[in-house]
Amino acid sequence: MNKVLSGLRVVEGAAFVAAPLCGMTLAQQGADVIRFDPIDGGLDARRWPVTHEGKSLYWAGLNKGKRSIAVDTRSPEGRELITGLITAPGDGNGIYLTNFPTTGWLGYDTLRKRRDDLIMMNVTGNPDGSSAVDYTLNCAVGFPFVTGPEHSGQAVNPVNHVLPAWDAITGVTAAMGILAAERQRRLSGQGQYIRLPLADVAFAMLGNLGYVAEVQVNDDDRRSYGNYLFGAYGCEFETLDGRYVYVVAITRRQWQELCESTGVGEQMTMLEKLLGVDLGKEGERFDARESISGVLRPWFRHRTLDEISETFSGTRVCWGPYQTFRQMVESDPRCSTKNPLFSRIEQPGIGNYLVPGSPLQFSGEPRLAPTRAPRLGEHTDEVLSEVLGLSDGQIGTLREHKVIAGPVDLR
Repeated sequence: MNKVLSGLRVVEGAAFVAAPLCGMTLAQQGADVIRFDPIDGGLDARRWPVTHEGKSLYWAGLNKGKRSIAVDTRSPEGRELITGLITAPGDGNGIYLTNFPTTGWLGYDTLRKRRDDLIMMNVTGNPDGSSAVDYTLNCAVGFPFVTGPEHSGQAVNPVNHVLPAWDAITGVTAAMGILAAERQRRLSGQGQYIRLPLADVAFAMLGNLGYVAEVQVNDDDRRSYGNYLFGAYGCEFETLDGRYVYVVAITRRQWQELCESTGVGEQMTMLEKLLGVDLGKEGERFDARESISGVLRPWFRHRTLDEISETFSGTRVCWGPYQTFRQMVESDPRCSTKNPLFSRIEQPGIGNYLVPGSPLQFSGEPRLAPTRAPRLGEHTDEVLSEVLGLSDGQIGTLREHKVIAGPVDLR
């Protein structure tokens, strides 16, 4: 976490991954992100993974650094509170982040009547407005047919990737969109509505990576190559002690160091002559991938993971071990307090554990420890007093009428 965006305030009404990730990304740069939810918790309040006691680790992970208010938005008084927060005066205010329907009282045109320079970021599903989530998009953009065991077409069952990649990319893209719109507003005084379909992010990235052109220009429908790295050399190897490592040689230097470290330089020279290829070229390494792996496999099979690590230490060989989540957490220094990215914090109701801050490192701004996620409604009174100027009596009346609540203990 840092304070680069100190003075910026974003009101978030969101669920799932992309939009809450956008808010957290901004909060970890110092923005004041105020999340509003129903009094009994919204869609994310109990989402898995959860602790054995039912506390949502998902909620705690995607809401770090935010403030939380619990409001009954079905009531006119609750709607007025949220409208007031979204349209509050001030240079850093007037920014609304959501992936909920933007109609009625939360519509852009309705809110603009209260603040003409409003910035609204709306993360949606498909460009036509229909619903979509990461998993329904991933199956539509071809990747399940190039994931998993090597095969030549669609005869093999597709394999979905468990990482919600499009949600992750969309969340960061949405954060960039808000900052771009806020910069333009500071220069021109103009607010705007930003619509970001999750599907557009996925299909745009497909085009950026050349997959669309590969079909249209080459008339080629990419097949699965198993764990091989398409277009260069990358392969997994089993070690003497039953572990697995992945080795990559994209650049010529990486390839040379891999051959030198494993002592297979002469064999690779012979392989070049036998196959009529130049293994100094990454594309030709891909064509010869199975032969290359056949030469390298015995070297890895006769060495333990520790021996391989010692051999590659200090070289430019690009490699890494396969790790389960547990192995990563318990043995990888990158996932520990040895990495300034991580700190141990106490999350109420959950316990003490490693939490990442922002991966961005600014030379002119000190990196701060991450801030825990709030309890639902933990900051209700504080926000209403600070931002809307409500008195203790007014807040008490709202609580009495059950328009607001918090903090709420979710189970």
